[in-house]
Amino acid sequence: MDDWLSFIIFAGLFYVMMRYGCGAHMIHGHHGGHDKHNPDEGVKHIDPVCGMEVEVDKGYGKMHAGTLYRFCSRSCLDKFESAPDKYLDSSNDGGGDI
Repeated sequence: MDDWLSFIIFAGLFYVMMRYGCGAHMIHGHHGGHDKHNPDEGVKHIDPVCGMEVEVDKGYGKMHAGTLYRFCSRSCLDKFESAPDKYLDSSNDGGGDI
């Protein structure tokens, strides 16, 4: 019986600490005070095939020659994969960033 009582006390204390104490900050995102959560925030990617602007969390991504390219659709990605040099020229830095 003493084991159950100890377990219930420990579980209650654990619940209170996670709900209102240090654990609560982890749930709500206040852990560590990071000022910059998304390193790609504010970066615009341009689809090298069609020229459309692609958001960081949308579309398709492809690493080519150490650079990440973003594509608006699977069709544009397929076109790029078939002939990447056709869509990359020296006037475009290739990063898709403006």
